[in-house]
Amino acid sequence: MTRSLPVEPLTREAFAPFGQVIDTDGAERFAINQGTATRFHRLAAVEAGDGGRAILSIFRATARPAPFAISLLERHPLASQAFVPLSDHDWLVVVAERPETAALRCFCAGGRQGVQYAPGVWHHPLLVLVPEQDFLVVDREGPGDSLGDNLEEVVLRTAARIDGHL
Repeated sequence: MTRSLPVEPLTREAFAPFGQVIDTDGAERFAINQGTATRFHRLAAVEAGDGGRAILSIFRATARPAPFAISLLERHPLASQAFVPLSDHDWLVVVAERPETAALRCFCAGGRQGVQYAPGVWHHPLLVLVPEQDFLVVDREGPGDSLGDNLEEVVLRTAARIDGHL
């Protein structure tokens, strides 16, 4: 038996229990570089945890077969983790306050929206809607990064199904 999981628009308010939306809309902005560039200031605050440091990586995600089956969640208890798409393609963000099918929420992120998961937030690995999509990822490197310390995975008893998107 699977649960059908509706897809919601990604907004700052709806996503607040899980972390931050990284988006230039509504951001503090000011001119820099002699007026030739605009800085969208403080879009998210990186939480690297005790003894950790923030690192930048590129993740290249490939599409999964539709309909999407949501049966695994992961979390990183020591630090935040941010994903910013490098191309203008929608993608899906699945999160939960606890690792249970009934607690799942699914958001459709625009190709110009990223997310930063707060430390300890349960989420599904990247779900892209095109064959391949790259993301700039900001996460933690440091003591406690081994499996079991800063990565926990849970297989859900009942899977959820995402049939489409917005």
